[in-house]
Amino acid sequence: MSEKIIRDPVHDVIAFRIDRATDGLLFRLINCPEFQRLRRIRQLGMASLAYPGADHSRYAHSLGVMETARKMIAQLAQSFSIAEEDSTICIASALLHDLGHGPFSHVFERVTGVHHESLTQRVILDPESDVHRVLAKHDRALPERIIAFLRCEPKRSVYCDIISSQLDADRFDYLLRDNLMTGSRYGSFDLEWLIHALTIDRASDRLAVTSKGVSAVEAYLQARFNMYRNVYFHKVVRSAEGMVKLALQRARRLAVQRRLEWPITEDAAHKALLGLELSMSQFLSLDDISILHCFKIWANSADPILAQLCRGLLYRRVYKTIDLSRFSDPLVARSALTAAERALADAGADVAYEMFYDQIADTPYEVQTENEIVVCDTEGKAVPFGQISPLSRALNQELMFRRIHVAPQWRALAQQAIKTTIG
Repeated sequence: MSEKIIRDPVHDVIAFRIDRATDGLLFRLINCPEFQRLRRIRQLGMASLAYPGADHSRYAHSLGVMETARKMIAQLAQSFSIAEEDSTICIASALLHDLGHGPFSHVFERVTGVHHESLTQRVILDPESDVHRVLAKHDRALPERIIAFLRCEPKRSVYCDIISSQLDADRFDYLLRDNLMTGSRYGSFDLEWLIHALTIDRASDRLAVTSKGVSAVEAYLQARFNMYRNVYFHKVVRSAEGMVKLALQRARRLAVQRRLEWPITEDAAHKALLGLELSMSQFLSLDDISILHCFKIWANSADPILAQLCRGLLYRRVYKTIDLSRFSDPLVARSALTAAERALADAGADVAYEMFYDQIADTPYEVQTENEIVVCDTEGKAVPFGQISPLSRALNQELMFRRIHVAPQWRALAQQAIKTTIG
């Protein structure tokens, strides 16, 4: 027996029996350059400015999603017939689902307009990628089948739910991993018991839980609520991510005007800023390190706006926050923003880059959707989770923050303008 082991802080031992076809495939995929690139993409972007331990990578998360998917399928296989081919496609897809993420995860794609899902598909289908070659060597049709699976084609099934649903391996792993690495202690839940309670609703061929898993699901959904409120929507995290977006937008504008000193026009970062297609070798070089290197150079840029933004990101001089969440009426929040913009503009600030408005929302649990969690009773009857758990009504409420983020030197002026306008 040839076994490879990876020690993981969330799942402990992640083992691969290389003599087994699926395990051998997974381990070869892990060693592909396109997957190893994820070591250089931080899972939580700029969250380490608020939580110093949050420097974990998309690589670690992707391994965790794969391992969680394996455990979910193993549990289901105790009571249901699971085809090896379906299992292989599901677990490989779990491993590869984040291949296309750019620097700072979601922030970069908001600037370039290129979404990580489309890049993931391109990497899997590109004959120049090692991922494609490994998949095709295992089964010539496997790359196309994984893409179809990620798109839930031809129809959504229990295997799709394992990767993308309100009860999926992706959410299970990122909540536990982000909770652990931030040290927040808000996102803990009993994954082992939750997986033990998984079942399949035969009528719909969808993932479900047994009645003994209701409390575990409630704890999981509460963990999700707490992580969004305290970590993902943290004011410092949101301020820093907004500054990254502004810095990249400014750099892109300068690049279009041919006034950006660095990087050179053929560099992957330069092409990505302009939304140009990258070769596979250029894609491999585009990561957090390459953009952080740009920030270090741009911190001394002749353009004062770009320089100020990059120095703020490098030395944690993030924009200050004015919370408008207490105003339930969005028109009042908009009036506050307008007042602050006018005051800063009159004082000589560049309101396009020295302040921004951030409205962000998430609903911890969505009822009455095709992805609603289903509970199967002892007779196999499926009942929506929302009809069983009293917590579902509270968790179905939208969590929203409205904030203005402003350069430190303008905060007092902005606060005074808002107070004068709306009290």
